[in-house]
Amino acid sequence: MLSTRPRLRRAAAPILVGAIAAGCLAAAPATALPVRTAVVDAPLEVATGDAALTLSPVGTYETGVFDESAAEIVAAYDGRLYVVNAQAGLVEVLDVKKPSKPKKLGEVVSDGIANSVAIRADGLGVVAVEDADDKTAPGRVVFFDATKKKPRVLGSVEVGSLPDMVAISEDGTRAVVANEGEPTDDFSTDPEGSVAVIDLPATVSAATQDEVRTADFHEFEEGGSKPLPEDVRVFGPAPEADLPVSRNLEPEYVAVDGDTAYVALQEANAFAVVDLDSATVEEIRPLGFVDHSEAGHGIDASDRDPQDAPTFTVRTFEGLKGMYLPDGLVAYQAAGETYLVSANEGDAREWGDYVEPARVKDLGDDGLAPVCETSPAAALTGDADLGRLNVSTAMGLSADGSCYEELYAFGSRSFSIWTTGGEQVFDSGEDFERITHEAAPEFFNSNHGESNLEGRSEDKGPEPESLAIGEVDGRTYAFIGFERVGGVIVYDITDPAASTFVAYLNNRDFSVSVEDDGVERLSEAGDLGPEGLTFIPAETSPTGAPMLAVANEVSGTTTLYEIDAIS
Repeated sequence: MLSTRPRLRRAAAPILVGAIAAGCLAAAPATALPVRTAVVDAPLEVATGDAALTLSPVGTYETGVFDESAAEIVAAYDGRLYVVNAQAGLVEVLDVKKPSKPKKLGEVVSDGIANSVAIRADGLGVVAVEDADDKTAPGRVVFFDATKKKPRVLGSVEVGSLPDMVAISEDGTRAVVANEGEPTDDFSTDPEGSVAVIDLPATVSAATQDEVRTADFHEFEEGGSKPLPEDVRVFGPAPEADLPVSRNLEPEYVAVDGDTAYVALQEANAFAVVDLDSATVEEIRPLGFVDHSEAGHGIDASDRDPQDAPTFTVRTFEGLKGMYLPDGLVAYQAAGETYLVSANEGDAREWGDYVEPARVKDLGDDGLAPVCETSPAAALTGDADLGRLNVSTAMGLSADGSCYEELYAFGSRSFSIWTTGGEQVFDSGEDFERITHEAAPEFFNSNHGESNLEGRSEDKGPEPESLAIGEVDGRTYAFIGFERVGGVIVYDITDPAASTFVAYLNNRDFSVSVEDDGVERLSEAGDLGPEGLTFIPAETSPTGAPMLAVANEVSGTTTLYEIDAIS
């Protein structure tokens, strides 16, 4: 595994101030919500001395809704942004022809919960919508015409349970939907996860139900025709006896490359390879684990180190591994080969009485097995070491189940680049924690709604959530958003195995802690909880230069960034 150590400089001295039927979805007029365009006075920035580009926030649209997923996923088309507002169950349409002054044009409204949106080059829009009353019921994909100033709804088709993400193939012939199939909150019902493949019409019109095919995981069940690799995580209780593998695998994110889709199975720490021509899952490939005892792969595992106080301490730990558990997954080409880029967020299963994570110091209590006396982690269970770190109770047990030989943390606090065969060619290692500390040492590993020091060290650190890829001046870059501490980090991934850090920018004012100061100061806080990113190439940008749009689910803001190449 490879890791680059950036040459860090402070780019600017930070001043810490300031289930629906076709046709049921409809375009609605703009409401009288206030529109603000505030960008924080001094975004925090770190860059390499020879950085080839800079990010600059130029305009923000605010819903005024705090911590309710009012801005999740964003797509761009013809001078407009289409932003998923899950809190309101709709897609907001923003005019960004003047990027410094985004304004709301209208909405695409549903009686379900919008989860994802994508738009084809000719203006055919697709929205993944889960059932508003029962997330285990079949969901729908709704089609709309984005060429209209007020989008016109064209129809819808039924897909699997909880359609969480939709992507359109580069040639525009197919939409691919990750049907996550989460269980009910009490874990009484657990639907199958699946992938819907929708053949799209050549015109801006709705597909029909006959054009929907479903790729399932049935052949990976016991006795099926396809092997399930050992490192694919299938775990936890099974409320329904039939199809336990299919119910356990929960497709999260889709990357399409030609006639193949690569689908992140986040909790399973794997990805599925889907043949789109036949709509079948060909393989499931595990991602393996990062060894946190290796140099360059340390973490800050405690908010009470070393003397019961928060201190920046990135270090390695014997007996500790990390599960990548990626959320965002994107495909790109380099030197004629396809690679996958993953944002390794981490995620645990917590449904009903089943709670997967536990702090290391609690292992051995309340019916949990202890750490084995022979484990190298046995001497590291104090708060200053691993004691406060959340780890999986489903991983690392000895053969007889009596104790934990190894500990497995959630997420790797990194991003990775993989071959389509599942071989890792690059991992950013401990870069993220070191770079975000350089940017804001007093708020290292802060949470999003609350400004604090090390609020997330014992969990998943900066929490890389999602990413976008774009080309600027012939170089390929990955833009990765941090869900907790906030901000966007940029890597040059033109040569996958030799990827390098370029810049990090955080449009956040840590002096405002919304959970403490109240939502009336939300507008001053900046962007909290980046969830979805989209790269806007120069040829379709409202300014003629490349831009980045970021939807922030905690602050309910959507921010546009200028991308300036440095010659």
